[in-house]
Amino acid sequence: VQLQASGGGLVQAGGSLRLSCAASGSIFSINFMGWYRQDPGKQRELVAVITSGGTTNYEDSVKGRFTISRDNAKSTVYLQMNSLKPEDSGVYYCVAEIYSDWYSGMEYWGNGTLVTVSS
Repeated sequence: VQLQASGGGLVQAGGSLRLSCAASGSIFSINFMGWYRQDPGKQRELVAVITSGGTTNYEDSVKGRFTISRDNAKSTVYLQMNSLKPEDSGVYYCVAEIYSDWYSGMEYWGNGTLVTVSS
């Protein structure tokens, strides 16, 4: 199983970016999917998460600006980021709990995608 993230880049403050993360491989089902951000020298912090049922949760600083969604048919999670601020900059990692059969679930991490917001 692999997670492949894409969509990062350089954007001016106030702009928008859309991150995507697609899971591939032996997938029976996917439980939660989410996005973390990591700044240099700091631990990864949860940005947003979405359950298999569509329930979402956001870090306080991104509420109202970011929207997480998923396409179960494509095993893909998205993060729409609007009204971006310089403090949103960092490497964004996707994560998902993926089951390859009825009982074997594991947490997988995708590659990081760099988001840089200029002031």
